[in-house]
Amino acid sequence: MPKREDLKSILIIGSGPIIIGQACEFDYSGSQALRSLREDGIETILINSNPATIMTDPSMADHVYLKPLNTKSIIEILKKHPNIDAVLPTMGGQTALNLCIEADEKGIWEDFGIEIIGVDIDAINITEDREKFRELMTEIGVPMAPQATATSFLKGKEIAQEFGFPLVIRASFTLGGAGASIVYDPKDFDKLLSHGLEVSPIHEVMIDKAMMGWKEYELELLRDKNDNVVIICTIENMDPMGIHTGDSITVAPAMTLSDRTFQRMRDMAIHMMRSIGDFAGGCNVQFAVSPDEEEEIIAIEINPRVSRSSALASKATGYPIAKVAAKLAMGYTLDELQNQITKSTSALFEPTLDYVIVKIPRWNFDKFEGSDRTLGLQMKAVGEVMGIGRSFQEALHKATQSLEIKRNGLGADGKGLKDYDTIIQKLTVPSWDRVFVLYDAIQLGISLKTIHDITKIDMWFLKQYEELHLLEKEISKYTIASLPKSLLLEAKQKGFADRQIAHMLDCWESEVHKKREEYDITRVYKLVDTCAAEFKAVTPYYYSTFEEQIQSADGKKYVANDSEVTDRKKIVVLGSGPNRIGQGIEFDYCCVHGVLASAECGYETIMINCNPETVSTDFDTADKLYFEPVFWEHIYDIILHEKPEGVIVQLGGQTALKLAEKLERYGVKIIGTSFESLDLAEDRGSFSTLLKDNNIPYPKFGTAESADEALELAEQLGFPLLVRPSYVLGGQGMKIVINKEDLEAHVVDLLRKIPNNKLLLDHYLDGAIEAEADAICDGEDVYIIGIMEHIEPCGIHSGDSNATLPPFNLGEFVIQQIKDHTKKIALALNTVGLINIQFAVKDDTVYIIEANPRASRTVPFIAKAYKEPYVNYATKVMLGEKKIKDFNFNPQLEGYAIKQPVFSFNKFPNVNKNLGPEMKSTGESILFIDSLKDDEFYNLYSRRKMYLSK
Repeated sequence: MPKREDLKSILIIGSGPIIIGQACEFDYSGSQALRSLREDGIETILINSNPATIMTDPSMADHVYLKPLNTKSIIEILKKHPNIDAVLPTMGGQTALNLCIEADEKGIWEDFGIEIIGVDIDAINITEDREKFRELMTEIGVPMAPQATATSFLKGKEIAQEFGFPLVIRASFTLGGAGASIVYDPKDFDKLLSHGLEVSPIHEVMIDKAMMGWKEYELELLRDKNDNVVIICTIENMDPMGIHTGDSITVAPAMTLSDRTFQRMRDMAIHMMRSIGDFAGGCNVQFAVSPDEEEEIIAIEINPRVSRSSALASKATGYPIAKVAAKLAMGYTLDELQNQITKSTSALFEPTLDYVIVKIPRWNFDKFEGSDRTLGLQMKAVGEVMGIGRSFQEALHKATQSLEIKRNGLGADGKGLKDYDTIIQKLTVPSWDRVFVLYDAIQLGISLKTIHDITKIDMWFLKQYEELHLLEKEISKYTIASLPKSLLLEAKQKGFADRQIAHMLDCWESEVHKKREEYDITRVYKLVDTCAAEFKAVTPYYYSTFEEQIQSADGKKYVANDSEVTDRKKIVVLGSGPNRIGQGIEFDYCCVHGVLASAECGYETIMINCNPETVSTDFDTADKLYFEPVFWEHIYDIILHEKPEGVIVQLGGQTALKLAEKLERYGVKIIGTSFESLDLAEDRGSFSTLLKDNNIPYPKFGTAESADEALELAEQLGFPLLVRPSYVLGGQGMKIVINKEDLEAHVVDLLRKIPNNKLLLDHYLDGAIEAEADAICDGEDVYIIGIMEHIEPCGIHSGDSNATLPPFNLGEFVIQQIKDHTKKIALALNTVGLINIQFAVKDDTVYIIEANPRASRTVPFIAKAYKEPYVNYATKVMLGEKKIKDFNFNPQLEGYAIKQPVFSFNKFPNVNKNLGPEMKSTGESILFIDSLKDDEFYNLYSRRKMYLSK
C-alpha cells in the first residue's frame, strides 16, 4: 500500500530556540522530514522561531513561518492555508509535542479539520503522564521500578515514607529531565519535591525507588501502519542509572548485554510501542537492567517521537530515521521504502554495525560561575560529539579528541589528575570530566574493583581502559628510534593520537607522523554502510581506522581502503564540532550552505565534522562526509588522501579558524581570506595599528602577559576596563573590572586557566550603544548585508543582546560612519568572503570593538530576515567564482527583525544570572515587528538596562 493520496499539504512544527535538553538534533530531523515530504510532492508549511537553522531556510519548505511557537501563530497559519490536511508534530522535540497537545485541548485541530500524523494524542498523554504509563505497563506485563504519583506535597511525603531513600523524583511533561532529581538525604526531599511539582505543567511528579547502579539502555524503533516494527539501534549508557542519558557517555551497539537479555529487551520494546497507540512513526524506549547474572529488565520510559538519540542512532547506523518516519506518517510501509544507503535493500532491513560508536556530551560549566557541576537526572550538556572506530577504545579516543577542551585523548597529555582524594571524590560524585578521571584513577594504581564499586560502571568498560593504560606504559619504555612497528600500529588502532604517542616517547608529534610513514602505518577509510558490508553502499560516508597489511597472491602488500579518490577538483569544508555556548547551530548553517554553494560551482565537496546532531553530518549533504574529529591529525590525513584545491575555514566558527595556522604552515591552501588576515584581526596590536593608519577610532587599549603588566597598564588606560584573553569565542573569560583588586584577581585566574595567553585590556566605553555589521568582500568591493543595533548597552556580549535589524536609534551620520569603517576595514584586511565588525557608539563617534573576517552568529539571522542566501554568495566569492557586482542583491524586510537570545538558566538554579561580556545564551529566536510602537519592542527596550534575563 503506497502513500495516502488524501494528504496533500502538511504542517510541521519545529522546536524553536536551542536550549539545554533540546538542541540542533531537531533541526536535523525537521530538515530530513521536510525533504522527505517534498520528494513525494507534498506541500510543506513550517512554523519555527529559530533563525539559525537550516530547517527555516526558504528552500526547505514551501512556506516557512518564523513565528513564535504558540497557538495564536498556529491559528494564523491555518487561516492563511485552509488546504492544510495534517500536522506532523514529532520532529520538533518536546516543544512541538506540547504545542500540539495545547492546540488539541483548545479544539484548534478539530475546528480546522486537521489530522495529527506520526503519533496520536493518546500516545503522547500515556507516555508523558507517568501514572497512566505505569498503569499501562502493569497491564501489559512490563516491569517498572516501584513508583507512585504525587499531585500534592503531602502525597509526596507519604510515598517517601513508604519507599525509603534513595528516591528519584521525575516531573511529568518536562524536557531534558527538568525538575528531576535523586534524593539521597531525607532533609533535601521537601525542597526537591516542591521544585518538581512546580516545574511540571500539570503539577505532578512520579516518585521511584532509585535503581542506582543498574545499567541503562535505549532502543530506537520505527513502526509502519501494517504494524511492521524495526529496531534501528541499541545504545548502551556507559554511565549507570542516575545520570540523564543526554549527559551520559553512550555506546552503540550495546557491549555488555547477553544475547538472551537483548532478545527479551527487543520483544518488550516492540510490545510497548504497539500498546501505547496505533500510529506509524518513530519511538525511543529506555530500559534499566540489573548488573547481576539475572539481568532483570525494567522499563524507564518511552517517547513517541524522534529524539536526541534518534539523531545519534541515524548517524551511528547511516539509517535516516526522521526521513523514514516522515514517509511512514504519510502512509508508506517499511517494505516499500528503500534503504537510503544501499539503495538495493528495503528499509525493513535492520542495520548491522561492524564498528563501534561512542558519544560524549559537551558541557559549558565555565559559562555559569558557581554552577553545580555534578551530573544527575537533569540534563546539563549543551552539545555532543561522536567517535566511530573499529573498537570501543578507538571510538572512545576519537570522541575525546573531538571535544575541543584542550585534551588530546585519554591520558598521555600531561593534564591528568594525580591527587588520590580528588580522583576518588570525582568518581564518587559524577562530574563532567569522569571519562578522563577513570583513566587517571587506573594510572594512579586504584584497583578496577574499587573503581567499579564506586562508579558501578561495568567491568568490561574498565578493563578496556586498563588495556589502554598498560599499552601506554609499554610504549613509554621506548624511544622514537627504537619503537617497534607492532606497538605503534597497536597504539594507532586503539585510537592514540600522534600527539599522545609523542608525549609517551618524549619527542615531537611530527616525528611520530614521520615514523608512521616509514613503517607504512597509514589511515584507511571505511564506509558506514548500515549492513556490515553485506551489500554495496552507494553513499560516501566514511570513518578512519588503521589495519594490518594484507598480502595478495602475487606478494603485493596493501590495506583495504573504501574511500576512492576521484580526479574532480575538490573543496574541504571544516565543520564547527560540538555545539557549545558561543558556537552553535549558526555555524553549521553556514557550513551546509558553503558545501551547497561549492557544489554549484562544480567542486566535489568534502565535509569533516564530528557532531551527530547536525545537518552538515547528514550523509547526503556533501559529496563525501568524513565523520572524524576536527582535530589536526585527522584533518591532515584526509587532506593528504584527497588532495583538495583548498580548505574553507571561515564558516566553522573558532573550531575551524584555529586550524588555519597549521594548514598555512603545511602548505594547504585556505580558501577566501588568508591566514595572515585572519591572524591580523585576532592580534590586537597589529589590528589597532591598521585602524590607526586608516584613521578609524578605537577604545584605548594595551596587552599584558602578567598581573604586574596589567596593573601598570591600568594606570594609563583608566577604569573601568574590559579584560579578555586572545583567540577565544563567545566572550570566554571576558570581564569588566572597576578597580585594581578586581583586575589582579581576574588576570591571575585567566593566566591559570589559559597559560601563556596574551591578555587584552581595553578602556570600557561606559554607556555606549553597541552595533554590529556583517559584510561580504571580494577584495575590491564590499557589500554590507546588514547593520544591527543592540537594545542592551555596550558591555553585554553581542550573543546575549537583542539585536535589531535595521538600526532603530542611530542617526544618518552614525550609520554613515559604520558603513565607511566597515568598508575600510574589510579592504584593509584583504577580506575575501564574510566579515563581522562590532562597534561602540558614544557621543556620535563610532569606535571599533573588534573585527572577525569569518562567518558570524548573525549571518543566518540576516539571511532569514532579508530572505537572501548570503552564505551562498559569500562562498562563491571565496572560491573566486563570482564578484560582488555579479549579484543582484534584493533584501526584503518590512518593519524590523529582532534576534532574541534564549537562556537555559533553569538548569543552574544558583547561578548569577547577570549578563556581561561573557556569553551565556544557548540559542535564539527571531521576532518580526511592524513598527517600534509594538508592545514587545517597548517591553524589551524598557528592560534594556536590567542586565538580567528572564
